[in-house]
Amino acid sequence: MNALFPDYRSTWETEEHGLLREHASTFFRKEATPHQERWAEQHEVDRDFWNKAGAAGLLCTDIPEEFGGGGGDFGHEATVWQEIAYAHDTAIAFSVHSTICAHYIQAFATDEQKRTWLPKLASGELVAAIAMTEPGTGSDLQAVRTTALRDGAHYVVNGSKTFITNGSHCDLVIVVAKTDPSLGSKGISLLVAETKDLPGFERGRVLHKIGANGMDTRELSFTDMRVPAANLLGGVEGQGFYQLMKQLPRERLIIGVGGLAMAEAALLETIAYVKDRRAFGKPILEFQNTKFVLAECKTELLAGRTLMDYCIQRCIDGTLDAATASMAKLWGTDKQVEIIDRCLQLFGGYGFVMEYPIAQMYAAARVQKIYGGTNEIMKELIGRTL
Repeated sequence: MNALFPDYRSTWETEEHGLLREHASTFFRKEATPHQERWAEQHEVDRDFWNKAGAAGLLCTDIPEEFGGGGGDFGHEATVWQEIAYAHDTAIAFSVHSTICAHYIQAFATDEQKRTWLPKLASGELVAAIAMTEPGTGSDLQAVRTTALRDGAHYVVNGSKTFITNGSHCDLVIVVAKTDPSLGSKGISLLVAETKDLPGFERGRVLHKIGANGMDTRELSFTDMRVPAANLLGGVEGQGFYQLMKQLPRERLIIGVGGLAMAEAALLETIAYVKDRRAFGKPILEFQNTKFVLAECKTELLAGRTLMDYCIQRCIDGTLDAATASMAKLWGTDKQVEIIDRCLQLFGGYGFVMEYPIAQMYAAARVQKIYGGTNEIMKELIGRTL
């Protein structure tokens, strides 16, 4: 049940999804909500959090059971991500590990690679990251400069990446690199690097962001890093750009889903606050301006919820296309920023203090319009279908 819309039921949500939602809600409110300030100060979640989430069955929920996952569908991943937002968490990079990285391996890896990596991702024994962005390359993935050149039974990887989520904890990194720089996008491949005791792999500085500082985001560098040729994702060179394009709609949808869920959490927090906070002898909620602002937010969230449900169903059915996923990401993150900003205004000065969840949500929201492809890129992709 959605607290904002108690009579609303998502078209894709089954009884199984509902049970998962209850389980995830209890888990994250216990294991994540109380630790937000400490995680922000240390710039990472506790490493054993991943093991706890794995033991609770909350990682890789749509990976087949034969590979250690939950055997569910994209709706299960969306459910967990929504509950993380409802728990006021801005630190856990669940979607990068579970929804994105694990699915690259599920979609493109050989059976041997799947059996090697997926069960450990599902248990939390391994934490995953994907290294796309470089200091000089963001949304234009064809322009990556990191190279991975074959040398016998290994690839020798050189380059640097930045803004890498899970950069501190990652045991497994999917590296976007050029195995043949002369071929442009056709020379891009994805290599899976196991980072433990890996010569040439270096974690750079932790990036101090304007929000979501509990999420371990940092620079990575590779200097003559040798990765076994057997770790080439899918076993065939030059498939990387295709693999990225096939998976980016899924990534963009989960960003939109999370953005809208965080906006819902902000509105619920604000409604509770304005009912309790008094000014000029009455609750703030009784002022017409407060009612109108919150009415607009609630209306937009219901519209957004129907959009996300439509896209989630298409993802479950295997019919989600790039333009529609871009719409979800564009709408979800734009509304996340707009709605949380309007909600924060109703908190007055308290909204500007980081100990309040509304301030944490506000600071964490802004990046949503940037990563996964900027919202300007989303408009370009949607525009191509006109």
